[in-house]
Parts: sequence; structure tokens; C-alpha cells
Amino acid sequence: MSRTFVLVPGACHGGWAWQPVASHLRAAGHTVHAYTPPGLGADDDRRGIGLDDVARDLIAYVKECDLHDVSLVGHSWGGMVLSAVAHDLEPRLSHLVYFGAFVPLEGESLRDLCPPPYREMFDGLAGASDDNSLTFPLPVLQGGFIQDATEAVQLLTHSLLTPQPYATMTDPVGRIDYAALDVAQSYVISPDDLALPPGEFGWAPRFPERLSSPTVITSEGSHEAMFTRPDVVARDLLAAVGA
Repeated sequence: MSRTFVLVPGACHGGWAWQPVASHLRAAGHTVHAYTPPGLGADDDRRGIGLDDVARDLIAYVKECDLHDVSLVGHSWGGMVLSAVAHDLEPRLSHLVYFGAFVPLEGESLRDLCPPPYREMFDGLAGASDDNSLTFPLPVLQGGFIQDATEAVQLLTHSLLTPQPYATMTDPVGRIDYAALDVAQSYVISPDDLALPPGEFGWAPRFPERLSSPTVITSEGSHEAMFTRPDVVARDLLAAVGA
């Protein structure tokens, strides 16, 4: 059975980050939309872009494309977007898939869900910018996001990052009740994903436990496995939606 995927990227990434995975999904016969949020296009004006702006844009995108039975996938920060649009798009969704992603409760922001050193780093980077945005420093990317890649791939990936409007990370998610959603929910996570440190602030079991009867898939690779193991990510996304 062919599925329709809409893939939402993590912070500082655009739809381009999903292209290796999208190629595998399309080769398997599925329809794929690799979505780029406002503020994350190469030439976008990032000033004034908040989480609600991204949510409204994604809702409009799905409706304008007249998409139904959508498997909506969010990576990392993209999980904030999934939760922000879940109730509005519920009639058009078949699955919510959080891939190494944040799962906020109502009123929480991404910043709230990060360990204190990350909050301090994000505040400092955004405060030093001229448009309240930030990009992950290269050592952070190399050490915790894509430690399973060669240095050449790490450098290339970092060069492609786009500054993230910080308000999309500090704005809280509005109404979200996972148990009330009539949408299947899944969480895909690798034990090698070190973008959040294991323990109190780790990805799992903290975030999967917030979902309603989720399918939990144990994957492989780093936080940026869409670059280093796109075939594995595609396989596990298909497993997450029962395809």
C-alpha cells in the first residue's frame, strides 16, 4: 500500500535534509513531500518567525496540496511542529511519527525541554545574532549530532545549516492532547542518538511515554542518520507506519 509522507526537518535544516531518505521512500512506491518551514529557506527573512507561523504554514501546505491519510514525520525540533498542528490536521492524518524528536506537552517550548547548558548556549547564540537566530556550532554537531560520519561529511553538513529563528524554539506549543487524537502515533529512536544526553533529558523513555499507545521503533545511527544511514531511516519510518 502506497503511503503519503510529509517530512518535517529539525532545527537549522530544510526539506533538503530529507532528500536521501525521500529517495528511498519514493523508490519503494510512496509519495513524499520534504517540507521546508518558513524562516529556514536559504533566502528567508528569519525576523519575527515563531512556532505559530510554522504551524500555520504547514497546515496551509497540507490543505493546498489536498493531502489525506498523511504520515506526518518530524525530526528533532520538527516534533514541536507535529504537536502544534496535530489537532488542526487530524482529519487528514493517519500517523504521527516522531523521529528522534521532541514531544512537548501543552505550554512547553523546545527550550524548556533542553538541559540547562543547551539553554544557555542557545540564548547566547541568538542574543549575539542580529535577527534572533542561531546555528549549531561545529563542535556540537560533530560531537553529538553526526559523530558517525567522516570529518568531510560533518563539515559539509554544517556548511548547509540555515540559522534557526529562535522564537520557534522558545514559543510554547498550544493545545495538544495525544490521548484525544484519533491518529496512530510512533516514536523512532536510536541508542546512538546523542544530541540529547542520556538520562533525565534524554530522548527516551521521556518522550515516547508522552504519546498515546505509541509504536516504538529502535533504529540505528546518530541524530543525523538521514545523512549517514538514509536506507535505515526509510526502513524504520515504514515500520513506524505499518508499511
